[in-house]
Parts: sequence; structure tokens; C-alpha cells
Amino acid sequence: MRLKKRNKRSRARGNRTLGWAMKKHKGSGNRGGCGMAGTGKRADQRKTWVIKYQFPYFGKQGMTSRSTKHKINLIMNVGQIAEKYKSGDVDLSKYKILGEGEISEKYTVKAKSFSALAKEKIEKAGGKAVLAKEKKEKLEKPVKVEEKKEVKKKK
Repeated sequence: MRLKKRNKRSRARGNRTLGWAMKKHKGSGNRGGCGMAGTGKRADQRKTWVIKYQFPYFGKQGMTSRSTKHKINLIMNVGQIAEKYKSGDVDLSKYKILGEGEISEKYTVKAKSFSALAKEKIEKAGGKAVLAKEKKEKLEKPVKVEEKKEVKKKK
């Protein structure tokens, strides 16, 4: 006859659930993960903590894609030139001129580029469409191979 009953806890050793149900107390599943786990789109229970301790966590910061290059094109229509400027010389060397609108006066328009329709309308009204020359940086003159050899021989 046994005098002392065996401890329940000792019977649970080696058992995966240790005397608890299948899900709870089994592993880290009940604790909600590690680190930033559970801070997804609808994680309202974590939002206050994230906003307090990791401020710029939500939203987009900086460049969103390496391949994206944002280029601003300056564009003006022929009709806008007629509204803004009186007849004569107009310097729009950073703009591309498009053909929307009407033009009746004589203009000499200097621009980066022209659409075919814009050029046609300006010339039809008696004006000129002049392409602006882009400034190109002057590169150093390439040194010929013979000159390099002579420099080495002198040393």
C-alpha cells in the first residue's frame, strides 16, 4: 500500500502539453509572436505602442522604388502663349510647346521642343519656332596615346 500519492506535476514531465489543453500553454502561439508580429493593417491593439516608440512606422518614407525617376516636364500650349504674351520674341527654353489652342499673332518662340501641330500653327500665323540649344559641359580633350608615351620617356 502506497503512503504518498504521486504529484500530478511529475506525471506531466515529458508530455508536450504538460497537463494543459492542446492549444494554450503549448508554445509561443498564445503569446502573439515576437517583435513586430501582429502590427499589420488592422492591428489596433498595437498601434498606440508603435506610434509612441517607433514613430515613422506607418506610411511611405523616401523613395518607394529604385527604378522610379520623377521627371517634371514643363509644358505650355500655343493658346497659352497667345494669352500670356504679346506678339514678339518669347523665350521658353525650358518648355515643350504643344499645339492646343489658337494663335493669331506673330511670335518667335524659343523652346526646348515643339510638337508637330504647335510648330505648324506658329509658322502658319507668320512666326518662327526656334529650338533652344541645351548647354553641354565641355569635356577635357582626350590625350592621345603617343603623347602619353612621350611623357613616360621624359621621366
